[in-house]
Amino acid sequence: MDATTSQDQPQPADARVIDVIDIARIMHLIPHRYPFLLIDKVVDVVLGERAVGVKNVTINENFFQGHFPTHPVMPGVLIIESMAQTAAVFVVETLGPAAHGKVVYFMSIDSAKFRRPVVPGDQLRIHVVKEHARRNVWKVNAVARVDGVAVAEATYTAMIVDR
Repeated sequence: MDATTSQDQPQPADARVIDVIDIARIMHLIPHRYPFLLIDKVVDVVLGERAVGVKNVTINENFFQGHFPTHPVMPGVLIIESMAQTAAVFVVETLGPAAHGKVVYFMSIDSAKFRRPVVPGDQLRIHVVKEHARRNVWKVNAVARVDGVAVAEATYTAMIVDR
């Protein structure tokens, strides 16, 4: 399925707005698959500017079997990965068909902070904003929120490369 363009939101002259990038489109854009595909959809996309990833956290996640069985908490490293996957979808969709099938590799993760645990029943809304881009290197700020409250944040630098 292709992403849809919003007709209800104002559109910047040099950017396209996409309401929802669904899971089928995400899997077309990035190579991640179960159990390591950690976002369910990307919404409110302004190509070249920002996007919001959505991860519905359920007790059925395989990592809760061991982290921690009597007090399930989403591992911080997987929150970081969810933010990175949101950024990767945003970057690849922004770059268009020429970037499809390419891989987005971390170059750095800076200023990572965790504010509170993420538990089953939470919905992560991952806000990513482009800081800058030069050729195939992008820098993106990300903040993960639950119910509007920041739970994690980081700044990513990544490189888009052929597989």
